[in-house]
Amino acid sequence: MATMVDVAAHAGVSVATVSHVLNDTRPVLPHTRQAVLDAIDALGYTPNTLARSLVTARTRSIGLAVSAISNPYFTEILQGVEAGALEHGYGLLLADPHDDPQHERKVVQLLHERRVDGLIVAPSADPDALLRYLGQHHVPTVFLDRLVEAPADHPFRFDQVCAENAEPMARLVGHLAERGHRRIGLVAGLPGLSTTNERISGYRHGLAGAGLPYDERLVAHGDSEATAAERATDALLSLASPPTAMVTGNNAMTIGALRTLRERGLSVPDDLALCCFDDFAWADLFAPRLTAISQPSKEIGAQAVRLLLERLAAPDHPARTVRLPCAFVHRTSCGCAEPPRTSGTSRTDLSQKSPAKGTLL
Repeated sequence: MATMVDVAAHAGVSVATVSHVLNDTRPVLPHTRQAVLDAIDALGYTPNTLARSLVTARTRSIGLAVSAISNPYFTEILQGVEAGALEHGYGLLLADPHDDPQHERKVVQLLHERRVDGLIVAPSADPDALLRYLGQHHVPTVFLDRLVEAPADHPFRFDQVCAENAEPMARLVGHLAERGHRRIGLVAGLPGLSTTNERISGYRHGLAGAGLPYDERLVAHGDSEATAAERATDALLSLASPPTAMVTGNNAMTIGALRTLRERGLSVPDDLALCCFDDFAWADLFAPRLTAISQPSKEIGAQAVRLLLERLAAPDHPARTVRLPCAFVHRTSCGCAEPPRTSGTSRTDLSQKSPAKGTLL
């Protein structure tokens, strides 16, 4: 098995130069760097990551705790995190907290014990135990998708990245109101999540903008998952004056709502118009095709990696919250005719800001 000494001899450089190329610890002339890389390729040299981590106190690995198995939205975020990590030479360790506070605390500790350099976490609705652990051990962490308000006495603040929530939800409600609907229901997410709170706020703002009153009976919590959304949809449809249109708060709840509508023999949009927060790969395959808010899922994941690496490089910098814009994807489940575009889908960016930069708060 080739060693760094072999690589250095083959490239005609010192072992220290090989080390600088491998670890990016000092600038190396381009032709020298290329000679080292050519030697590594020719000899089939594989760096000893464990030995290197003992010297540098870095493992070049990132821990990711998201419910990727149960939620397709987080699967796309996972792809963005993985691509961003690999781009910068980092490996990825994945754990699924199942949106359960106790399990979340356990898996985060397990990732930390694997000596990851930092964590990216989609926090649960009750992250107190998580915050205590991260604060006690001073673990560099970025929260994604769901924002967390750390206590004032917490040892440090956290970087965070998410999509805009309120304005896109208001856009969906406003669109349904423009279609003539006056009773618009909402299948909201799990109470306590920032995404749930912000989307409810957007729902109320959309109603107010259309001159419609807020009726709490038209809001039912689907707890961000399909089965609870089935019950929530059934409750809305069982009202004495049921909604004529409905918005669902995420893709999993959209599936649950559609199941209940099918079981009741109701047709979308003839019996009930439907819009959803979260576009997903097969939304365009439903009949009718789903009008939705599309979140920049992969960019959220990639941005989380960038924030974490910047935090590792500058631990004392002020914490940042980055918000990325969404897009309104206009299809037919809202009751509109097929868009005239060749693709059959009209997509409108809901922000003039570049998705790559987002909004710093």
